[in-house]
Amino acid sequence: MASALAAKMGFNSLLRKQPKNFNVRICTMESDMEFSCEVKWKGKDLFDMVCRALGLRETWFFGLQYHIKDTVAWLKMEKKVLDQEVPKEETITFHFLAKFYPENAEEELVQDITQHLFFLQVKNKILEEEIHCPPEASVLLASYAVHAKYGDYDPSVHKPGFLAEEELLPKRVINLYQMTAEMWEERITACYAEHRGRMRDEAEMEYLKIAQDLDMYGVNYFLIRNKKGTDLLLGVDALGLHIYEPENRLTPKCSFPWNEIRNISYSDKEFTIRPLDKKANVFKFNSSRLRVNKLILQLCIGNHDLFIRRRRVDSLEVQQMKAQAREERARKQIERQRLQREKQLREEAERARDELERRLLQLQDESHMANEALLRSEQTADLLAEKAQIAEEEAKLLAQKAAEAETEMQRIKVTAIRGQEERRLMEQKMLEAEMLALKMAEESERRAKEADQLKQDLQEARDSERRAKHKLLEITSRAVYATPGLPSDNMPPDLSFSRENLSFDFKDTDMKRLSMEIEKEKVEYMEKSKHLQEQLNELKTEIESLKLKERETPLDIIHNQNTEQGTSKHSNFKKLTLQSTKSRVAFFEEL
Repeated sequence: MASALAAKMGFNSLLRKQPKNFNVRICTMESDMEFSCEVKWKGKDLFDMVCRALGLRETWFFGLQYHIKDTVAWLKMEKKVLDQEVPKEETITFHFLAKFYPENAEEELVQDITQHLFFLQVKNKILEEEIHCPPEASVLLASYAVHAKYGDYDPSVHKPGFLAEEELLPKRVINLYQMTAEMWEERITACYAEHRGRMRDEAEMEYLKIAQDLDMYGVNYFLIRNKKGTDLLLGVDALGLHIYEPENRLTPKCSFPWNEIRNISYSDKEFTIRPLDKKANVFKFNSSRLRVNKLILQLCIGNHDLFIRRRRVDSLEVQQMKAQAREERARKQIERQRLQREKQLREEAERARDELERRLLQLQDESHMANEALLRSEQTADLLAEKAQIAEEEAKLLAQKAAEAETEMQRIKVTAIRGQEERRLMEQKMLEAEMLALKMAEESERRAKEADQLKQDLQEARDSERRAKHKLLEITSRAVYATPGLPSDNMPPDLSFSRENLSFDFKDTDMKRLSMEIEKEKVEYMEKSKHLQEQLNELKTEIESLKLKERETPLDIIHNQNTEQGTSKHSNFKKLTLQSTKSRVAFFEEL
């Protein structure tokens, strides 16, 4: 009895010593989060908590990835977290990543947070060169990434050098061309400026729409061997299974869509795939490790389920999410139109203000010039008046001298009787006096005329002064009446607007107009695709002359060959699946 009691007490103490919680760190593409989890939690419990913390409802695309030895694994939802091969650390690290990719991002991604997480992950894979991206597409994608971060291009804000610290292009692309960082920034900025008017979520979606057409987008690669022992690559993506040569991850040798596959299984390192076509043989391949087969099976099952799900009627949850997303997009569209109108009005008001300020400065300059002209006129009038006074005094002095000369002449005439010689001398003197008097009279007359001319100039100067004063008054009155929207004193720095003029109501007409715009999207899609291709070709032409051919990687060469042949990801997939399943299986086994 005592021994049983002691054993029970020892067991209870052991239970008390066992930790009830464990810590995890969740690394997303944007931030890290830490949680305390219960020991009994399954993978789904932890995954659901992370999704709730992120506000994510489209959970079927994502998973929790962790590293084990030299490979990666995904946390199983149905098993306890600690019962799986997770790292035995004090704080277990998981990466919250997209496990499955959509076939069409624009149609399938509903929530903004889902789209944003995909954008960050795909951008990171392109920069890390896990997804091969041609140079011209890299520049265009970089411009959308810049728009998603900085918003609309503004030359006054986004000056040369603002992208100096940004990582926007794969190192392979940068090394492939004889171009400086400034030259790359110039081309990225030129594309960025064309995206004006888009919101952040629109720029991210445009990024994904271009990226999803890249050959390696959404493909998980695994090294395998067929029955003959040939080394091959197995690619698993949203469309099906693809077989590649090890040196060419861009162009598959054969493909098997998910709707042609009936069953997938593995036994140890051997993987078995049973086609839906009963005439086709079961084909098998071997992988390097059992753990890799488990990962392949997980990805196959998940991608197959999503492939079937896309081709069925959406669940009520998805229908509700899409309806909410449509309403939110409609609301955002109306709000965007309202903001654009407000922005347009503000820009027009700013332009009007600038024009008024320019006009005010012009009027101030004219007024200043008129004041200077008036001052000069006044100075000229004073100078002319002074000269007229001097001339008048000189004329009086000459008249006085002429009178004295006349008196002297009379006196000489009286004394002329003093003798013939004296008379002759007197006549000579009298003649001289008369000539002098004549000269004096002429000089007096000339001085009088000069005085009259100076008086006339003075009168004209005073008239000019009156006209200048009148013009100044006229300019001043125009300055007041030409700016009826401004106070009578100085121009204010900003203009205020009544909220009545900028208010906007949600009306049926706006919804109808929005519906019409949505209907036009189908017609515009082909034009946009054509514009995108032209834009890529233009970028390629601009930088082609600066390419260093000797630095091209094997994948670059393969991509160029595919481009010259007109082969794309989707056209090649259609071409490969035109053959029968049986012939494709036979081709795989003969590789």
